[in-house]
Amino acid sequence: MQDHIVKIFKESVRVKEAFLNENLNKLVELIDAITAALKAGNKILIFGNGGSAADAQHIAAEFVNRFVIERPPLPAIALTTDTSIITSIGNDYDFSDIFSKQIRAIGQAGDIAWGMSTSGHSSNVLKGLEMAKKMGLVTVAFTGKDGGTMAKMVDFSIHASSSSTARIQEAHITAGHVICELVDIKLFQKPDLK
Repeated sequence: MQDHIVKIFKESVRVKEAFLNENLNKLVELIDAITAALKAGNKILIFGNGGSAADAQHIAAEFVNRFVIERPPLPAIALTTDTSIITSIGNDYDFSDIFSKQIRAIGQAGDIAWGMSTSGHSSNVLKGLEMAKKMGLVTVAFTGKDGGTMAKMVDFSIHASSSSTARIQEAHITAGHVICELVDIKLFQKPDLK
């Protein structure tokens, strides 16, 4: 059993190292874009399914409450949390519309639309990002494998080159924490941080 535990940890580290090597410059650009959007008075809309829905809520909470430093709350909304909205859209229209309708209702040009899907093919996340692009939001995809359909349609494509859902999500949440910490630093401590 111990060998298996060690194997899982080593695989997680390997995926994260590859993720960092593949996405470092993109993460810098994304952090700058999120910082600029927040400075301009825009908000972050984050969404995904299953574990990625939980990650969306987790990241939104870090922005709204605080992350590492004491600072004012930042506007972020997880589109995965209102069961009445999600179930009414799913019932009256289609489950694939649950994010696009919310973005249409509350999204504004310049906001960040951050979709998460380990496959890169989730239809509801794709439709949400399509609506966001039509409306002039900055679009972000956190994906796995080869990035899927989402990677080809967004302004910022960040993906973990793995086929393991668990390893992809571990890389995503680490990257989410990095983004939160550096946005905080850029907004409230060292605005000229390069």
